Amino acid sequence: MIVTTTPTIEGRRIASYRGIVSGEAILGANVFRDFFASIRDVVGGRSGSYERVLRDGRDTALQEMIDEAQRLGAHAIVGVHMDYGAIGKNEGMMMVTVSGTAVTLE
Repeated sequence: MIVTTTPTIEGRRIASYRGIVSGEAILGANVFRDFFASIRDVVGGRSGSYERVLRDGRDTALQEMIDEAQRLGAHAIVGVHMDYGAIGKNEGMMMVTVSGTAVTLE
């Protein structure tokens, strides 16, 4: 499955648009507890353990989107947008969302 942020795929023609597809991942409060517990991992203002959790959330959301596109018979997803956000005021939860347009290629 080709997944790209661009609206087209160089050298390929889009034959049909199958629809908007998306994926979401919610990262619970334990993420932040673990983050503060592993503060010793912080080097140069970065936390390797926290970044791994966010990366896992991103990968989960992307896989959900790809699975949905495959169910629609798509060959690719174009115009992908990714967003990270906090949920609630003090719940300590984050959400990763991705969306794009599922397409078939000639």
